[in-house]
Amino acid sequence: MEKRARKFGVNRRALLVTAGIVWIVAGANILRIGVVTWASQSHYGLFRAGEAIVVFLLFFNLVFKRLFYKHTQRIERKGDRNCPFSFFDAKGWIVMCFMILFGILARTCRWLPETFIAVFYTGLSAALIVTGVLFLRYRYRNKDRL
Repeated sequence: MEKRARKFGVNRRALLVTAGIVWIVAGANILRIGVVTWASQSHYGLFRAGEAIVVFLLFFNLVFKRLFYKHTQRIERKGDRNCPFSFFDAKGWIVMCFMILFGILARTCRWLPETFIAVFYTGLSAALIVTGVLFLRYRYRNKDRL
């Protein structure tokens, strides 16, 4: 009798938790860079805070909230055994890699001023962290259904 190899995989709940953790960790790393850069700036703190809030609102409402809905719906349609990295589709992984590469290059080559990095990274990181929390909240609220 031939033994069938067991297929390794994770369930939908684990995908949602993994997605939440990845988004939160990515946001925390970017927040660290934003805060360190922010601390080196000594002027216009209130104005920069307002700009960071605008960046947060734009990215969260126009980009990340839509991605959250897209990926949670896709994860819901998956079976019981999934690749642990399938919380993103191929396009999502490509976009994430491009964003990381561009961020590293922009800081290394000093393409953008420090004031922009401080504001943009702080707002962007907050949007990433909130999106990660949405994935975890969605998993918690739908634990019986998934």
